[in-house]
Amino acid sequence: MSLNAEIAASTKFTEQQLATYVIDATREVFSTMVMMDPTDEYPLRDPINRFKCSITGMVGFAGTYSGVISIHCPVSLALKVTSSMLGMECDEVNEDLNDAIGEIANMLGGSVKQVLSKGGLDVKLSIPTVISGEEYTVNSLSDIDCVVIPFMIEEERFLVGLTLKKED
Repeated sequence: MSLNAEIAASTKFTEQQLATYVIDATREVFSTMVMMDPTDEYPLRDPINRFKCSITGMVGFAGTYSGVISIHCPVSLALKVTSSMLGMECDEVNEDLNDAIGEIANMLGGSVKQVLSKGGLDVKLSIPTVISGEEYTVNSLSDIDCVVIPFMIEEERFLVGLTLKKED
């Protein structure tokens, strides 16, 4: 049984619904766990799937809903986020950085999962996957409902994307 009757009855999500889930989850996670307050710049003007000097954390959904939530962050900002989150200086791409970005993706997934299902019992999350590199491309091979929200922290932009589908 879902917390939100409108979500339960819906077989498709509007872009605005998905954007609201992403914005609320991102603000909550960043304010409580990272001690930073990102501002959203919704909507994203141009699609972005190519990243340079970035790190991406992703968590998948399975069950009543399937999909992926992802955070794409320039390494320079990811280092600041990780330092703030861990309370210690992080100045290179290492295991701490990967763990922090993976954990943020996991918390974003958990937040959205709570919105979608009562107690999260009918939706499972995958373990986080983190990729980083000088240049890489991330493509969704799906036509299901998707939204990407740009956020700003200290003049640096990061993206949070949510792709979601209600299973029959």
